[in-house]
Amino acid sequence: MSYLAYNAKYVPTGFRKLMFMNWAIIVLLTAVAGYGFIMLYSVAGGSADPWMSAQIKRFGVGMAMLVGVAMVPIWFWRNVSAVAFGVSVLLLIAVELFGAVGMGAQRWIDLGFMRLQPSELTKITLVMILAAYYDWLPTDKTSRPLWVLVPVMIILFPTFLVLRQPDLGTALLLLMGGATIMFLAGVHWAYFATVFAAGIAALVAVFQGRGTSWQLLKDYQYRRIDTFLDPSNDPLGAGYHITQAKIALGSGGWTGRGFMQGTQSRLNFLPEKHTDFIFTTLAEEFGFVGAFALLILYVLIILFCVASAMGNKDRFASLLTLGVAMTFFLFFAVNMAMVTGLAPVVGVPLPLVSYGGSAMLVLLIAFGLVQSAHVHRPR
Repeated sequence: MSYLAYNAKYVPTGFRKLMFMNWAIIVLLTAVAGYGFIMLYSVAGGSADPWMSAQIKRFGVGMAMLVGVAMVPIWFWRNVSAVAFGVSVLLLIAVELFGAVGMGAQRWIDLGFMRLQPSELTKITLVMILAAYYDWLPTDKTSRPLWVLVPVMIILFPTFLVLRQPDLGTALLLLMGGATIMFLAGVHWAYFATVFAAGIAALVAVFQGRGTSWQLLKDYQYRRIDTFLDPSNDPLGAGYHITQAKIALGSGGWTGRGFMQGTQSRLNFLPEKHTDFIFTTLAEEFGFVGAFALLILYVLIILFCVASAMGNKDRFASLLTLGVAMTFFLFFAVNMAMVTGLAPVVGVPLPLVSYGGSAMLVLLIAFGLVQSAHVHRPR
């Protein structure tokens, strides 16, 4: 028995839970958020307002929520998974009916003191309900068609609602995150091969349907695909974002131009510099070294989550931890691919670095679930 575990017997339960938390993840999350604070200070021209100060407050609230969620036994989160998912779906329906509109999309519910984006919450509740489903389902039924259809429907319904907002980036994250849970739960690979083939067919249909009465994407989404394939076709229009992002990335070099010395962001050439494209601002000011250091922090968070899941004997807790880790991975992988020109621009923020309330709070709550699984794991 370790010294920590031995002495934990002599402190109150609440303190014991705090001692058993995975503090490496807490430190890494704080370090990543610190990156965000520095960059938001920079893009505001050396001012804490309007972005950095608000982001620090949200991070403080989010960390308090993380600790609060971690203190609750993991069996409770298993039992309320269906309720949590149901609430998130109802919120998506509420967005459809009377949601606030911004930048041509209807994705938010205006609460007065903040704008809630239910699709962010759905990313986590979807992981919860799928983990609870496969914890309940006997392993010998995992790949039977009827029992595969149930999680597929669970994934597709909120994805359809998110696509209607429209929010292609979040819809893709829901699909990929849900598919990952199914794969980790042991669903046979043949189902995924079938879906992959269907995806190729859908991609062909997307291109064939352009300009017809049955086209599958919005016009602006087609323009994003065109921009991804050849940004130089419209460098001052649809290709402006990615063109300026590449200029910022390239001008950073190995060590960057220096803190608050990035010309692309300071002269306002770089669009959405405090949200979706904040990684390019970071790369311009701190270069390859600074960008790679952030990537290392992200990877370490993933590794600590995987290690926690591998050491957890509870199936729900293990699947939940891996699901949160994969959702987190998809967040930063898609954002980095998007701003470097490796993927179409789909509007996915850089986790804990981009400015935004809903995304940060929901992500920290998700890591609170990871901590709850870690603290209350069978010993």
